[in-house]
Amino acid sequence: MSSLLRGEEMCLAQLFLQSGSSYDCISELGELGLVEFRDLNPSVNAFQRKHVNEIKKCEEMERILGYLLREVKRADISLPEGDVNPVAPLPKHVMAIMEQLQRLEVELGEVTRNKEKLQRNLLELTEYTHMLRISRNFVQKSSEREPLQVQYEEFPFLEKDTMMDYSSMQRLGARLGFISGLVKRTKIGAFERMLWRVCKGYTILSYAEVDEYLDDPDTREPTKSVVFLISYWGDQIGQKVKKICDCYHCHVYPYPSSNEERNDVVEGLRTRIQDLHTVLHRTEDYLKQVLMKASESVYTWVLQVKKMKAIYYILNLCSFDVTNKCLIAEVWCPVDDIPTLRRALEEGSRKSGATVPSFVNRIPTNDTPPTLIKTNKLTSGFQNIVDAYGVGSYREVNPAPFTIITFPFLFAVMFGDLGHGVIMALFALWMVLYENNRKLKNTRNEIWNTFFEGRYIILLMGLFSIYTGLIYNDCFSKSLNIFGSGWNVSAMFRAEVWKNGDISGNRLLTLDPNVTGVFNGPYPLGIDPIWNLATNRLTFLNSYKMKMSVILGVIHMSFGVILSTYNHLHFRKKHNLYLVFLPELLFLLCLFGYLVFMIIYKWLVFTAKDSRHAPSILIHFINMFLMQGDAVQPLYPGQTGLQVFLVVIAVLSVPVLLLGKPVYLYWLRHGNHRPGLYRGYERVRRNSEEELYLMRAQDMEEGSSHSDLSTSGERQTEEFDFADELLHQAIHTIEYCLGCVSNTASYLRLWALSLAHAQLSEVLWAMVMRVALRMDTRLGVLFLVPVFGLFAVLTVTILLVMEGLSAFLHALRLHWVEFQNKFYSGTGVKFCPFAFSLLPSSFEQHGLL
Repeated sequence: MSSLLRGEEMCLAQLFLQSGSSYDCISELGELGLVEFRDLNPSVNAFQRKHVNEIKKCEEMERILGYLLREVKRADISLPEGDVNPVAPLPKHVMAIMEQLQRLEVELGEVTRNKEKLQRNLLELTEYTHMLRISRNFVQKSSEREPLQVQYEEFPFLEKDTMMDYSSMQRLGARLGFISGLVKRTKIGAFERMLWRVCKGYTILSYAEVDEYLDDPDTREPTKSVVFLISYWGDQIGQKVKKICDCYHCHVYPYPSSNEERNDVVEGLRTRIQDLHTVLHRTEDYLKQVLMKASESVYTWVLQVKKMKAIYYILNLCSFDVTNKCLIAEVWCPVDDIPTLRRALEEGSRKSGATVPSFVNRIPTNDTPPTLIKTNKLTSGFQNIVDAYGVGSYREVNPAPFTIITFPFLFAVMFGDLGHGVIMALFALWMVLYENNRKLKNTRNEIWNTFFEGRYIILLMGLFSIYTGLIYNDCFSKSLNIFGSGWNVSAMFRAEVWKNGDISGNRLLTLDPNVTGVFNGPYPLGIDPIWNLATNRLTFLNSYKMKMSVILGVIHMSFGVILSTYNHLHFRKKHNLYLVFLPELLFLLCLFGYLVFMIIYKWLVFTAKDSRHAPSILIHFINMFLMQGDAVQPLYPGQTGLQVFLVVIAVLSVPVLLLGKPVYLYWLRHGNHRPGLYRGYERVRRNSEEELYLMRAQDMEEGSSHSDLSTSGERQTEEFDFADELLHQAIHTIEYCLGCVSNTASYLRLWALSLAHAQLSEVLWAMVMRVALRMDTRLGVLFLVPVFGLFAVLTVTILLVMEGLSAFLHALRLHWVEFQNKFYSGTGVKFCPFAFSLLPSSFEQHGLL
């Protein structure tokens, strides 16, 4: 819990790695994920570092693995499931893996090329067969023509003969030629127009569409093609026609000179197609065997190459000592994990067989350490919400532990509905129970991943919504009468306040709680269900929820101000307690805390008997600032004097907040008691500069870096600037004082969204379900089924998804702006450990894994 509240204590350490064991030591550290490495060669170009050649080899292996994964995915072969976590291969084994991958790439490439070549040959033979079959009728006179078949009549004498083959055409002068082939259906219109324009009508174009789809060898998609036959007159026209065919990527095939030749070609094509099918099936079987064999090891190779590349990248961040026999690395590491770090280095040295072990040494530093907050499955989602605002500064109070409760609670205040909360909680519970399902975790749907990662947040939001739904007594806009209403109608008749004529003559009657027996006491849990029948229900709930929102808002903001004391005390800035925290708390409580007091006092003191004479809190609060307490009836004796006192205290706290801290720091810097370089060090007898250096390091480890609450050693040595400090404090004072007003008003969104959600739920019930339930015919049951389906869909899409997202965003704003800015700076740097499990993979980004 202490780690979640303030983060881990970090230290800067030096690793001394022997050259022979550095690879194994870094591999052990990558498996544990304990440290974050610093770059000790910032001025060296990435292409000039020591292990650049090894990284290039890893990238070449990644290229081959990407090719293998694409082929495996194209063949629809699933990778073996199971948690595989191989260790990083040793440098001496890299060449063996490289040779194996290259051999597999060559083999797979040859088989793939042969398969593609066979497929192209099969496609050409199939197209040739279709061309011969369809073009048989192009030179015959036929009374029935296909819808897409077209002929020009530039040679009307050809229509006189019933049949004319190529040899009879040659007798016309041996100048008539034929070109036949296939073209894509999308290009036939442009192809026809181009022939007409270029050849000036010296061609006859006949075409017809192929019945079946043919696979495009380039795009691997089925396409529609058209068989065409072009009759041209003259060699020059023939050259133009061939160029046009090449321009439109037509597949041109030789046209047989006679019917006998045509029949022989068709018979030969049929035999060759059968042989090609046989060879192609065998090739595909062999290709599948190769891919099946590769799929068994490809995932292991991907992990090994990723780890190997990461190790060499880290080695490039290290520097050599003067003897070039030892690598030196600087890492940020949690103090509690130093023993584990030492054991990892010892294990790496043992695996490599090094005679001299590697070791770690803590070093002092003035740099601000990164922030590490360890989380689990429950707290990680809430920590991500806080980190989205800003990563916490080193060792400052983390809002995440409190957000675990306050965030779903404020969400539920706006979303309070028992039925909707149950649906949301059940959905989240299903995700929690099946959280280890790989199909749910490893999806590329970003929306689903967002819901799945926040399953514990949704679960708590659903549970809190169930609670607030019970408080509001609201379940799908209907109230539940669990304990029995505290109001009694018969008492009005017994007291003779109502008579029988009142019931028949009045549509609305008022229950008077002052009549004995009418009001027997409050409902045990939440709102009394009788309010669901009252016409003034909305007025009552508006008043209740508005005041409740103000109370919750003031408590939430006050809690944020109180949390700032932990930062002031931890970073040893006790003057901030008196000059920052105390004025802030007094200003907030004297004004808005007093407003909460008046709300609760009015609830407790005024009963149903004297409720008509209860004064307005809003009028009293306005008169508090106008100093006009005598203008209205007082809420309690001595109210005017107390209000004047509170206003004076609030006004006086503003100059203290504005000038207190800058003046105090100026007095410390230029007064008689000028401190030394570091706080408290003037009372310490320093025997050497080394002792002061170590004390500085201890200071940093205790958490003396914070954007507002702490500074690094370098900033402490800078000259104090009173104008900058005064300007900074003036901005903070104005922002805080105005923010108290605007933030308190901002919490009224709790009332507004709760009202909107309840009204939307009521409208949906009245306009959908009530229509079906009021049907008293036999068809009403059949009509109720589709109406209920529509009601369920609208409930999920509008009230759960849209309203839930709206309430989520507003709860997020209340935490970021109204709560966290009271104590949380969020200007730190996140701790990014070197861990193999956290390394991104390009294969995962492209969906290959």
